[in-house]
Amino acid sequence: MTVAEFAKTKAGVDASEKRTLGEGLFRKCDACGDAVKKEDFERNLEVCPACGFHFHLAAEGWIDLLADTGTWTALDTELVAADPLAFVDSKAYPDRVEAARDATGVNDAILAGTAQIGRRPVQLGVFVFRFMGGSMGSVVGEVVTRLMERGAEHGQPVVLLSCSGGARMQEGSLSLMQMAKTVAARAKLREAGVPFVSILLNPTTGGVAASFALQGDVNIAEPGALIGFAGPRVIEDTIKQKLPEGFQRAEFLLEHGMIDLISTRQDMRDNVARIVEYLAG
Repeated sequence: MTVAEFAKTKAGVDASEKRTLGEGLFRKCDACGDAVKKEDFERNLEVCPACGFHFHLAAEGWIDLLADTGTWTALDTELVAADPLAFVDSKAYPDRVEAARDATGVNDAILAGTAQIGRRPVQLGVFVFRFMGGSMGSVVGEVVTRLMERGAEHGQPVVLLSCSGGARMQEGSLSLMQMAKTVAARAKLREAGVPFVSILLNPTTGGVAASFALQGDVNIAEPGALIGFAGPRVIEDTIKQKLPEGFQRAEFLLEHGMIDLISTRQDMRDNVARIVEYLAG
């Protein structure tokens, strides 16, 4: 008997073929280590069926999850980042933006438009983390501002899902200016008496966390989401102290009154619909 013949299994399948049979069909959960069928992950909204760990859900997936079927209309899709600073790091900023556009299929790190949630019209925005880490530059700041201005004009609640590494360094101070700009738009929304529901995904950090993301009438976070300005390692290096366990995670913020609710992904639509109905009613 040859080596190849010996390798045959009782089912008549070559052992090498058997080893590759499951490739691409399973995913290993980073949290619990279980191997779970990819289709089970997808069916469960990118939440591990074994331990409940929330993996990243794309912006388009969030729109499908929250918006009533057939009600989403994208707006401000024509905006593209300029390069007033002629910024160059390992590549020129326009080249970096163009590469991100080609890779992601979106113009910048946010999708915004109108939709209905629970049959109530809302202004809905979702950060696109795969576009340069969801960083906030002039385009993102403008889109968030327009989102809130439309909400104030039409009396429609604003639902905004943040997922960002913070300000976009390639735009320098122009990026930091978006913090003040978006906070001013949020203030006008408050003056108009229009509800703002802020949903904080993993991660919500830097200039986004330090501006509008924690200024919702209701602030909701996903389980385990990292939320804060500077990262834990930066803070520890600065203050020369060890931070508490779970510092800057959603559960820590809820315990210390920084957010109002932690919602699993499966419950998010119902929770948002109920909150919007209550605040706008």
